[in-house]
This record gives sequence, structure tokens and C-alpha cells, in this order.
Amino acid sequence: MFSRATSLIRPTASARAPLVSRRYASHGPSYHPPSGYLFGERPVKGQKRQRESWELIYYTGMFGGMALAALLIAYKPDTSIQTWALEEAKQRMEARGELPKYKPSSQ
Repeated sequence: MFSRATSLIRPTASARAPLVSRRYASHGPSYHPPSGYLFGERPVKGQKRQRESWELIYYTGMFGGMALAALLIAYKPDTSIQTWALEEAKQRMEARGELPKYKPSSQ
């Protein structure tokens, strides 16, 4: 009974703080509407956009790396177990003197 009486007298923490004084860690809206310009920079009228020093290195590294990865994937060696087993079987058959060619047994 004592705890019920204190809960009726003393309001909870959420009821004490009005909605206006509540603060969260968001510090305002984080959405910035798109401006349509690269990196949000407006170009000067009549002039081309000046590149920054890191841009060419970034583009070369990114797209050059993708091209290199595509070439490495396209020309990677065949390391499947089936290819290895076929070559091993051919070598063993040639060592025994058999022909590694398939001949149907029904003929």
C-alpha cells in the first residue's frame, strides 16, 4: 500500500519532463536535398570545374582496379577438381599403355 501511495504522489520521470524540453542526439534534420551539382559545388559561369588533386588518382585507382580485377577473373586458371581428375586419369592410363579415348563397348 505504501508503494502505491508514493507512485500516485510522485510522477514518473517521463511524465515530469515536458515534450518541449526533451532532447535527442540527432541535432536537427540530417537530410540535405540534392542540388544537382557534383560534390554540391556550383560551377563558376563560363569556366570549367577545377579538379581537386585527389580526384584523378581516385578515378584511376577505382576504375583501373576494377578493370584489373575483371581481367584476373576472366583469365584465372581452372582449378576445379574435375579438371585435375581428368588430367590425372589421362596420365595414369598413358602410363599403363591404354588409350585415353572413349570407345563404346557395344561395337
